[in-house]
Amino acid sequence: MTEIDGIDPSVPPSGTGCGDCDAVGGWWFHLRRCAQCGHVGCCDSSPARHATAHWKSTGHPLVQSFEPGEAWFWNYDTGTMYESGPDLAPPSDHPADQAAPGPADRVPQDWPNHIHR
Repeated sequence: MTEIDGIDPSVPPSGTGCGDCDAVGGWWFHLRRCAQCGHVGCCDSSPARHATAHWKSTGHPLVQSFEPGEAWFWNYDTGTMYESGPDLAPPSDHPADQAAPGPADRVPQDWPNHIHR
């Protein structure tokens, strides 16, 4: 397999949800997984934008969608989307029965008013 800077296919995801949101009792819209270290963070539509914050604090530029049925990658450094890429260590997405947005018990009823567009 060809090595790609910023991707370590052997590292599993850090969890099934955004650990940063979990730490403060927050919620997320969709999830992104760092392709280098496995950090799972919330997307830029989410209130806290933890995946972008992770890139800014670590310099890890590549994320993959952590949503069921999605395999695309995003490069924060270049603003480039890739429809596919190398297989990362499983699991490739959060559990199918996990709500999005989630976690269900922390999502406000008016959640659409809180996402970034």
